[in-house]
Amino acid sequence: MQVTTTFRHMEQSEALKSYAEEKLDRVAKYIDEPVSVQVYFAVEKKIRHIVEIVISAKGVNTKASEATNDMYAAVDSVIDKIERQLKRYKEKIKDHKPSGDEHGRQISKKIFEAESIEASVEPVVIRTKTETVKPMSVEEAVMQMDLLHKEFIVFTDSSSNEINVLYRRKDSNYGLIEPQRS
Repeated sequence: MQVTTTFRHMEQSEALKSYAEEKLDRVAKYIDEPVSVQVYFAVEKKIRHIVEIVISAKGVNTKASEATNDMYAAVDSVIDKIERQLKRYKEKIKDHKPSGDEHGRQISKKIFEAESIEASVEPVVIRTKTETVKPMSVEEAVMQMDLLHKEFIVFTDSSSNEINVLYRRKDSNYGLIEPQRS
């Protein structure tokens, strides 16, 4: 876990920094590696102590802040908030796991490059990428798309076993492309 601390409007405190790092070990069990953590300590008007923690990990981004009269109490409170957020996230992921031994399908993605605008020239494949398409519900696909900050996601619908595409529309809603059987 890589922890970066920033002190605003106050002197740097090694004791405070090590206290926060020690408390962050509590939330490490909820997150896959690698983890990047930014901890911001600030003092406003000499009595308001603010702690803000931003965690970025593989597939998970979370942020929480707390303001109290004591910096150590603020650290404890913000760690509790983040731990609740991560527990809730892990429970959602666990609830959306498909049952049984279903394995994802392999799909291939190709990127073409058009050398000119002429219709007679064939596009050239620049890169091909193969990914495993996980079986999941539409709700889990929306959650994964939001967590990973993607514009679209390709997945296998766990109820129909068909490959679907979920994408973010310009109006911030979602669109779903399902195969049609003829």
